[in-house]
Amino acid sequence: MTVNDNPPNVRRIETSRDDAYAFEIVGHITAADMENLYGLLEGAYEVHDRIDVLVIIHDYEGFDWQAAFKEQTMIGKTNALKHIRKYAVAGGPAWMGTTIAFFRPFFSMEMEYFPYEKVEEAWKWLGAEPS
Repeated sequence: MTVNDNPPNVRRIETSRDDAYAFEIVGHITAADMENLYGLLEGAYEVHDRIDVLVIIHDYEGFDWQAAFKEQTMIGKTNALKHIRKYAVAGGPAWMGTTIAFFRPFFSMEMEYFPYEKVEEAWKWLGAEPS
């Protein structure tokens, strides 16, 4: 087995804007994946006070719900609220769109959900492209 046989479930996608960050999430999401994602975002906050984020989810196999309530994940979520200007999710289960629509009025950031088939629209909404 080589390192490439088990790629991480969270991968950063380079974008056309230095203040736009995109991530691909594949498979089953663990606490380690969430910590990796928030670690990457923390690095972005060091460079830019405000950023735009796109999360593309495909081949979704579930989520470790205990990961959502780990201290490090909660800290990451709280810190993200101060720095994210626009947040889009493309793909994943249908309940993600419902969840984003429900929480949208409670946050100052712009939030949108796009079905996986409309990932190009998500990129346009974010105002960035993969590079």
